[in-house]
Amino acid sequence: MEDPLISVTDPIHPDDRLAEILLSHEIRWRDRAYFLEGRGYLLRPRLRPGWQPSWVGTKKLWVDVEDGIGTPLRYHLIDATRLSDGKMVYIKRVQTGDLESRIAIRLSSEPLRSDPRNHSVPILDTFVDSDDSQISYIVMPFLRPMDWPEIDYIGELLDFGEQILEVSSLEFLYDRTSLILLHRDCASPNIMMDASAMYPKGFHPIEQDYLPDHSGVAPICSRISVGVKYYFVDYGISSDFPLDSDPASRLVVGKLGRDQEPPELSATVPYDPFRLDIFVIGNILRRQYYEAAVNLSCLRPFVLAMTNPDPNMRPSAGELLEQWRLMRRSFPAASRHWRIRLLGESMLERLVWDGINLVRLAVHFAKWLGGQRYPGA
Repeated sequence: MEDPLISVTDPIHPDDRLAEILLSHEIRWRDRAYFLEGRGYLLRPRLRPGWQPSWVGTKKLWVDVEDGIGTPLRYHLIDATRLSDGKMVYIKRVQTGDLESRIAIRLSSEPLRSDPRNHSVPILDTFVDSDDSQISYIVMPFLRPMDWPEIDYIGELLDFGEQILEVSSLEFLYDRTSLILLHRDCASPNIMMDASAMYPKGFHPIEQDYLPDHSGVAPICSRISVGVKYYFVDYGISSDFPLDSDPASRLVVGKLGRDQEPPELSATVPYDPFRLDIFVIGNILRRQYYEAAVNLSCLRPFVLAMTNPDPNMRPSAGELLEQWRLMRRSFPAASRHWRIRLLGESMLERLVWDGINLVRLAVHFAKWLGGQRYPGA
């Protein structure tokens, strides 16, 4: 199982001298910089051959400049700029022809690629290493973790749930391909979002709260005002089956996965991966939202049904999607734009945040009366 796309653990440099030294995983990417540039992808200045720390000989500190930011410890993944349009992308090193890349490429090919129900991470480009044919690279949009920044408003959570259940229902796969795909590891680290619309001036690929050049804090729009799309990543332990296969043959074994709570996980006893995906998504809703907030009782029936210890008692993703859409439509506009109240807030904190929310609601409805609509609501 691969590491997630994002690691927030950056190398720590206690002084300027150590900040000037590239670590081994940085050197490995630096040595492929010219090759990647030839394919149309430019690495950050720190990872280019001949790099000289920009703060040396000046009064600047390494913590204040872009090339002083170390690269997170992830050997198979690097951020880059696509030369054709200046957009940030991720480049992932994979074994040529491995299961993960084959599934991702298939789901990113037409006609699936243009289907709005497809929430598999798009593959923008793929190519083989010039020095080792056993190594290939897949290029993806630059995505952020699903909860960085966090979901703040009820409408944002309703949109998130619908998108995730939409892809989990596999309805678009049934329509468009001869295969049935099960992710089997759809925990929150493997759910990313395209947040480019939230950051009108962009953001830095490592210190993502800052502008691309690290010159200041990046301005941000709420996801409910601009809309985001969520994607599943990492198909390292996924399974696929022919569409016409016998349901009894669609059982798997294995205990791998980030979420180890599903009771059916077993290395020897076969279980239904459809029901496993339902449990894992239900656990996201339970842990990160239902149990962490005081005003999300609407999630209770979904959490209880999706995390039922008996896999056979869990609803199908298609049934859950239909129920979720009904619930979402039942929420008045004002409720969708109300904030998620977290457990542990003091009375003063609640009064302050509720006051801010009321001001925001007034602004929203003023814009709504003027004809503006919110895609994330």
